[in-house]
Amino acid sequence: MAFFQEYTRELIATGILGILLILFRIISTKLVRRYAKSNQTLEHRTNLVIKYLHLFINILVIIALIIIWGVQTKDIFIGLTSVTTVVGVAMFAQWSILSNITSGVILFFSFPFKIGDVIKIHDKDFPIEAEIEDIGAFHVYLKTIDGEKIIYPNNLLLQKGISILKDHFEHREFMD
Repeated sequence: MAFFQEYTRELIATGILGILLILFRIISTKLVRRYAKSNQTLEHRTNLVIKYLHLFINILVIIALIIIWGVQTKDIFIGLTSVTTVVGVAMFAQWSILSNITSGVILFFSFPFKIGDVIKIHDKDFPIEAEIEDIGAFHVYLKTIDGEKIIYPNNLLLQKGISILKDHFEHREFMD
């Protein structure tokens, strides 16, 4: 019983934070789903962005819990510095994964093209003209007129010039 008397403020703040966590997750999910519905975004892309937002919200709640329960600022900085160093080294080795995830989120919200569009990627060495079959977290899946399937990384898609062609392959005549 002494525990509850001694830590009443922290327990109340933790309860309030738990309620806020649930509310923020519900609100963010509804907002993303509303945005996706208005832009006719696929369900799996929507779920992926929701997972990213929930992860971010959970990290903020963990930081808030650390502050509420009175962990010393010095200890927080030591812990964060250690974790940041380890994560930084790991992410430096895996920068392309993080870059592709970030690009996938940007493609979700900026929505420059959609599944079914025929695009032309202006790459000096390897230009591509293909139809978008799917947009994933890491890659965009393309299909050329010859039936060749190309998996193109999201981060490269944002770095290259892209033209969205009006006509689909079925409507085009190719002359020799």
